[in-house]
Amino acid sequence: MRTLIRAGALTAGASAVLLLAPAAHATAPGDNGTVKIHDAKTGEELRRNEPHVCTFYLDAFGFDAIQQVDWHIEAWAPTAATKGETVKSGAIMLDSVGHGRTADLSLPDGHYKLFWNFDGEKGAAKHKVFWTDCKDSQGGGGVTTPSASVSPSSSASPSPSGSAGATASPSASSGEGGSAPSASASPSAQGGSGDLAETGSSAPVGLLSGAAAALMAAGGYLVLRRRRASRG
Repeated sequence: MRTLIRAGALTAGASAVLLLAPAAHATAPGDNGTVKIHDAKTGEELRRNEPHVCTFYLDAFGFDAIQQVDWHIEAWAPTAATKGETVKSGAIMLDSVGHGRTADLSLPDGHYKLFWNFDGEKGAAKHKVFWTDCKDSQGGGGVTTPSASVSPSSSASPSPSGSAGATASPSASSGEGGSAPSASASPSAQGGSGDLAETGSSAPVGLLSGAAAALMAAGGYLVLRRRRASRG
């Protein structure tokens, strides 16, 4: 009986140790912190990761107070000529609440991986994979603004050539060429309305009224003829 009690006590003790060990490891100082990739225009207070950036910085939250961090960035597949080559590195001291950010950084367009090592870490380094793409972010804005500024002049220049230009010019420059398009458009509208008044109202109405009168006369004649035939 005593051996069973001792065995049960040992089992309970071993179970408690196994249960508490992972919890102690999970709450190790600094290991609960996180690091984010932020666009240079993103505020430090936003705890989101931005994996596609041009100019960027590293933003850390939830680490230990006054904790020393060493970080490095490696070139990564599929764009790396040599995978794992360190392309940038540095160190940072976090503040009293375990927060800190690096200065703004830049790298050639490609795929990279950040490794974030800190004093007292129990597990592996924190890491983030991200892309830098400055060609698209800069080229997109430069293309749209010239097209918007050139389109009014190009659309206004064909306006004197013909009817197609007259229809396009009011939308492009309502203040400058408003009188000319209105004059060119008004004769066509008046001509159209005059033609419709002549062919669509007077001529068909006259023909229809004459045909109706003829039908009424023929009908009256037939009625009188039937009445005379019945009397005779």
